Amino acid sequence: MILLFGALKPLLFLIVFGLYPSMTIGPKEGWQVYSSAQDADGRCICTVVAPEQNLCSRDAKSRQLRQLLEKVQNMSQSIEVLNLRTQRDFQYVMKMENQMKGLRTKFRQIEEDRKTIMARNFKELNDRMDELQPLIPVLEQYKTDAKLISQFKEEIRNLSAVLTGIQEELGAYDYEQLYQRVLSLDSRLRNCMSKLTCGKLMKITGPVTIKTSGTRFGAWMTDPLASPRNNRIWYMDTYTNSKVVREYKSIEDFISGQESRTYYLPFKWAGTNHVVYNGSLYYNKEQSNIIVKYSFETGRVLAQRALEYAGFHNVYPYTWGGFSDIDLMADELGLWAVYATNQNAGNIVISQLEPQTLEVLQTWNTEYSKRNAGESFMICGTLYITNSHLTGAKVYYSYNTKTSTYEYMDIPFHNQYFHISMLDYNARERALYAWNNGHQVIFNVTLFHVIKTDDDS
Repeated sequence: MILLFGALKPLLFLIVFGLYPSMTIGPKEGWQVYSSAQDADGRCICTVVAPEQNLCSRDAKSRQLRQLLEKVQNMSQSIEVLNLRTQRDFQYVMKMENQMKGLRTKFRQIEEDRKTIMARNFKELNDRMDELQPLIPVLEQYKTDAKLISQFKEEIRNLSAVLTGIQEELGAYDYEQLYQRVLSLDSRLRNCMSKLTCGKLMKITGPVTIKTSGTRFGAWMTDPLASPRNNRIWYMDTYTNSKVVREYKSIEDFISGQESRTYYLPFKWAGTNHVVYNGSLYYNKEQSNIIVKYSFETGRVLAQRALEYAGFHNVYPYTWGGFSDIDLMADELGLWAVYATNQNAGNIVISQLEPQTLEVLQTWNTEYSKRNAGESFMICGTLYITNSHLTGAKVYYSYNTKTSTYEYMDIPFHNQYFHISMLDYNARERALYAWNNGHQVIFNVTLFHVIKTDDDS
């Protein structure tokens, strides 16, 4: 007779050997536990020896048998309770395992997000460093402050090296500490720049190609009086028969072609020598010597005035033609118009304009032929004239309106795309914007400055 009980899959076997008289197993009196063990699966196995059948009776041995059966039943119930508790604990462990897997997934996501944020922050730092780089050539001209310049250059090199290392292994440096160093250097550089007076053009380097777009002729510009946070760009393709001005919020949007606004002027323009100054566009009205002031904010013409005696419609253009008779420009000292008149024998005339009314404030007559000039631009009240718009062009002549004197010069620059139809100086960025045969490029300029000290102010 065999009895089987299970809990956590252990088995209790009661083997009644009295049914097999051929097996001589003792003792023969009453029920006895003969042996107990575990099988390979951890189950409990017990061997119980029962008395021979002919010894069974309603005596004390029967009571012992019942007691033994009760003990077995009690053991079975205990094992079942243990099994239920074990199943409950197993379910709890499974639940905790699922929660731990969810936490691991969340931690991995947090780590990936952190790396993404760090990468974006370090890109901002790189952009700030790119903005600081063009200031180095200017600082190198300050021979009276060579020690300070060397220190600035060393700090920039150190920061650049740190940024390069960060790009290779994100998170190796304290971002906030590095960012504060960049801000401090930027503040010191700008403080030094604020002490600079107007300087004389010494060198032109570049160009840096920003974008390739449009026809061979056109203009693009920023506002030199805009706030540091305002980096809008205006784009005017071709030199005639158009009224469309495209606006971009930043140079990144300009490169990607993402326009922020389009303006339709009331009059078509002539040439490519327009200028944006203090939020308004100044341009030459087509087939006339009239200057138009157009407000980007209101979308209206605020003023227009004829430039007395000025030639127009290819009477006195630059060497490349294109109705470039009247050239409007701005520098540190204000708004200017460059043109030619019959009264001055076709030579260049410089007039300073009142920005609100377009009234001519003062005029200077030069002896340089307008038709022999490739392009021109104003820096600190001095007009610089190139001798050609083609390969080999250089700054050949300058006229200082402060002293009413001229000077022949020899400052070459790289005409990378062989044909320049627009060349204008931006006083805020101290750079030359150019339209170079369908390419929008920027030249850096080096000026000889005098640094003002507190004693000079």
